[in-house]
Amino acid sequence: MEFIADMKKSLRALSLMLVFASSVFAADELEKRATWQIPDAEQIRKQLEQYLDKQQADEAVKLRISVLWDTPLASGDQSLLLDQLVNSLILTNRDVAQFISKLDSTPASAVQVTPDFFNQNNLDPFLINNVRLYYARWLAQSELQDECLQVLDGIKPNDVVDPATLLFYQATGYHRILAKDKCLSAISLLQENEDVIPRRYATLANLMKADIGPLKQDSLDEVARLMSDIQRRLKLGRAGTRVRKEEDDVVAKLDKMIEELEKQQQQQQSGGQGAGSLNPSSPAQDSSDLGGSGPGNVDRRNHGDGEDWGSLPPKERQKALQQISKELPAHYREVIEEYFRKLARDGS
Repeated sequence: MEFIADMKKSLRALSLMLVFASSVFAADELEKRATWQIPDAEQIRKQLEQYLDKQQADEAVKLRISVLWDTPLASGDQSLLLDQLVNSLILTNRDVAQFISKLDSTPASAVQVTPDFFNQNNLDPFLINNVRLYYARWLAQSELQDECLQVLDGIKPNDVVDPATLLFYQATGYHRILAKDKCLSAISLLQENEDVIPRRYATLANLMKADIGPLKQDSLDEVARLMSDIQRRLKLGRAGTRVRKEEDDVVAKLDKMIEELEKQQQQQQSGGQGAGSLNPSSPAQDSSDLGGSGPGNVDRRNHGDGEDWGSLPPKERQKALQQISKELPAHYREVIEEYFRKLARDGS
């Protein structure tokens, strides 16, 4: 009996060890899946103190920054730590202070993508990378997604104190300019820490993924989005090469759709005529000579030159365009109609 009792104790101990080992293994696997981590306030403060020591900051400045970090955040939003860091950095660098103070009074259309001090070689990476992230967030919130992506180019999650904000605004920028693969890649990285990033980031990431995932190249959905992007750029005074290229792409894609629809209509008409000849109302009962005489010549139909085959008059082309967009939500139809009205007004 004692032997059996000892065996039971041993088995229970072994079971506990296996449970502990499996939980540790699961935690390790979770750790491996996340290629980046979100630093907490204490970790950021240590990085800031190291930066201040390297810059040989004045003790009075260090004291002001220390008081700032001793004050708890108004909310538990991790992304507010980026603002708190920038508020600290402006006390250590006059150029940063002047640049940040100008953002509130700078219209988006007059923004300078790369401020002069960004190109200074002596700037510490800790300062410049986090100021660039702060600036890129402002650009994105001003609907300047291209400029936002340009400022964030080359920055990695481990280079900044708020990697979630970095990945989120990369994803929104790529989503806005319809860079599908890059958008999905940024969302995938962001979702590695979905449980700890700000809830709004997680929710919008899922919405962007569901929205851009089914997007197909040369679809009417893509055309409508391109038109919307053109309107955004023109509103911001961005009427350069990028806009002209997008306008050319839109026209080319719509022409291709109309051409395909014209061919389908021609095929349907030809098919209908053929079906009538193959199903007469009084077919012959048996195979026999039905009589009649003639040389057997058939009149050749004139389909025109190969390049113009299937073309339709302007009114028919307009009808074809309406046919393309009739199944879309009203927003897309309005975008397309407004776009062509603008082309007509501009004489393009």
